[in-house]
Amino acid sequence: MRQIRISRFEVRIGPTALSTVALALGLLMVPLPSDGQQPGKVYRIGWLGTSPPAAIDTTPQRCPITGVPNWQAFVAGLRERGYVPGQNVLIECRHTEGRGERAPALAAEMVNLKPDVIVANTTANVLAAKQASSTIPIVMMGVMDPVGRGVVASLAHPGGNVTGPTDDVGPSLAGKYLELLKEAIPRVSRVAVLVHRPNPLEPPSAYLSETQAAARALDVTLQTCHVQAPGEIEGAFTTMIEARAEALLVLPHPTFALRAQQIVALAAQSRLPAIYFQKAHVEAGGLMAYAPDRVAIWRRLGYYVDKILKGANPRELPVEQPTKFELIINLKAAKALGLTIPPSMLMRADEVIE
Repeated sequence: MRQIRISRFEVRIGPTALSTVALALGLLMVPLPSDGQQPGKVYRIGWLGTSPPAAIDTTPQRCPITGVPNWQAFVAGLRERGYVPGQNVLIECRHTEGRGERAPALAAEMVNLKPDVIVANTTANVLAAKQASSTIPIVMMGVMDPVGRGVVASLAHPGGNVTGPTDDVGPSLAGKYLELLKEAIPRVSRVAVLVHRPNPLEPPSAYLSETQAAARALDVTLQTCHVQAPGEIEGAFTTMIEARAEALLVLPHPTFALRAQQIVALAAQSRLPAIYFQKAHVEAGGLMAYAPDRVAIWRRLGYYVDKILKGANPRELPVEQPTKFELIINLKAAKALGLTIPPSMLMRADEVIE
């Protein structure tokens, strides 16, 4: 006969009952697999990114331990669906360190690890992963215009081994940028538009046609400045000044995303209040942006990974466009330009940088 002390009471039970209690307690301590997961299965996720974390903040698989808010959102999205790094999922990370030419070799290395799914960030990394394997499912992140850039066949029917959320807001939102710019600066009547010039095989920018329609409704004259290569950006600003533009609208394109620092600096030098399509421009000192909530998009990666690990075919998983947007305003930039942003607009802003 054994004694078990529970709080202030003592209970005497025999050996058979003791074994039963031990078994019950053991069962309670075993984690139950979430719906659709195989008990004991450890999934392998490949991550192909751009910027590596600090060496002191990495796992042996070269992944962030804590990481920036975007990475934390990705991990949170996995946890919401029952995938816990180090327990039932192993994430292997590789980073190009901002050198796109490294993407093909790193993608090939990733494929050799035989992951269940690859998550790739930026267009170059997604295309490299797609080139390296046509069978391993790939979840994309940070790709603008995935159809035009040949990543997927269509948003509704990706048609290959790539799917995921896109940063592409869609041309129907282009008029919103001009409306916000006009609200912030009611007197503005001449707006320069920085737009990427398509190559001969690409269709004209749908963003530009939507902006032109909005300009007619708002009685605004547009000065369109086409840029194809990064080296043409500085010359475009010279053209804007010569045309006496009063403000600037930068339409979405990966080239303008990668050159955020340069574009913001040139806008400040030219004293052009500008609206941008991503938060990074405002963080670099730009006036304002109307941009997708990237943290929400990164969190959504967990949904795609979960669907694929449960057997869904990426060719049948529609590409999602952003549904949540943020208005970010930089008051320091406004002050430098001598502007006063209407209080009603500041109240609606999701973030005000002072």
